[in-house]
Amino acid sequence: MTKERQRNRIKSRVDELPEEIRQLLDDRLADVNFTYHEIADEITELGYEISKSSVGRYALRQNAVVQRMKEVAEQTRIIVDAAKKNNNFDAIGATTSMLTIGLAQKIATAQEEIENMPIEKAARIVVALERSAVYKEKFKLQYSKGIKDAITAIKMELRIELENDPELLMKLSEKVDSISKKMEAKNN
Repeated sequence: MTKERQRNRIKSRVDELPEEIRQLLDDRLADVNFTYHEIADEITELGYEISKSSVGRYALRQNAVVQRMKEVAEQTRIIVDAAKKNNNFDAIGATTSMLTIGLAQKIATAQEEIENMPIEKAARIVVALERSAVYKEKFKLQYSKGIKDAITAIKMELRIELENDPELLMKLSEKVDSISKKMEAKNN
């Protein structure tokens, strides 16, 4: 059996800094007037030795985190806006697609990890993805059934209310059928 490679968390000098010094570092990084060298010198003068390279690596990691948070916030905003504008918008499908894209990107950059992934774990991931697809289809079926039940109830009420006006009953029933077909088409 091959020994599985363990992923270590990134540990840097910045992690060893007290909270107030790390806050000073973050503040200096946010101010474009300071160079990494100047920041490192200032923190070293305060008694916490750190190199400009450590400051630079930390800045890169922080920028990547901030960028990813901005991307997720933008994607979420787009989904919320689309849901507000379109009552038939499939927010679950859009969210699933967003997660699938993120997972695909992760897979594309993690070839070594995938090769070393135990088959049981890979199988659990596949099962979870399939289960998600099944839940989505189940929701669609329940939605369609709800529409059909509502249409049936509306037609029964119309028959009772308009038993003396068969012509109006026929026109309204046709209109209800037309709306029903449009809703089904949007759901598929």
